[in-house]
Amino acid sequence: MKIIAVGRNYSEHAKELGNQIPDKPVLFLKPDTAVLKNNKPFYHPSFSEDIHFEVEVLLKICKEGKNIAEKFAHKYYEEIGLGIDFTARDLQSLQKTKGLPWEIAKAFDNSAVISEFLPKSDFGDTNSIEFNLSVNGIEKQKGNTAEMLNSFDLLIAYASRFFTLKKGDIIFTGTPAGVGKVNIGDKLIGNLDQHELLNFEIK
Repeated sequence: MKIIAVGRNYSEHAKELGNQIPDKPVLFLKPDTAVLKNNKPFYHPSFSEDIHFEVEVLLKICKEGKNIAEKFAHKYYEEIGLGIDFTARDLQSLQKTKGLPWEIAKAFDNSAVISEFLPKSDFGDTNSIEFNLSVNGIEKQKGNTAEMLNSFDLLIAYASRFFTLKKGDIIFTGTPAGVGKVNIGDKLIGNLDQHELLNFEIK
């Protein structure tokens, strides 16, 4: 199982970090060791002083595919979930200024929080799904998949040009504006279209 994540897929998030809006999807990978499931606590790593939350809608790939046409991409996922792409922002910034890869800032252990998945049929229009994240009872991020620069189908088609998609692979589809730092003791709650799917603590 691999995790394919998408950067800068919401324009306001790209702007808040001072990044240019890309003309093509920005993809990066996380290993299976990054997965954190079942609302287990996230233990703040000692190598960073600036871990940021980034809430994202997730797609679970249901069958193998390569060079998938966008018009058929909807057939390659049947479940949707919610996740958090934890980012060591201080490490990422340092790596970027040096022109170096930033996997250590994105792909570290437990950096990919993954909720349970719901059937795609539970959502009326996958192109307009609301989601949000609150920290200690205060809403920090709120988004709608209608705001994505690249749709679910386009992301699947584009990613499959480079990576063979296999059953069980997960795609993180990007985060809206409002990302911020987590601290030990924080409680994070995430909702996907009125379904509370994330509820865990930072330790």
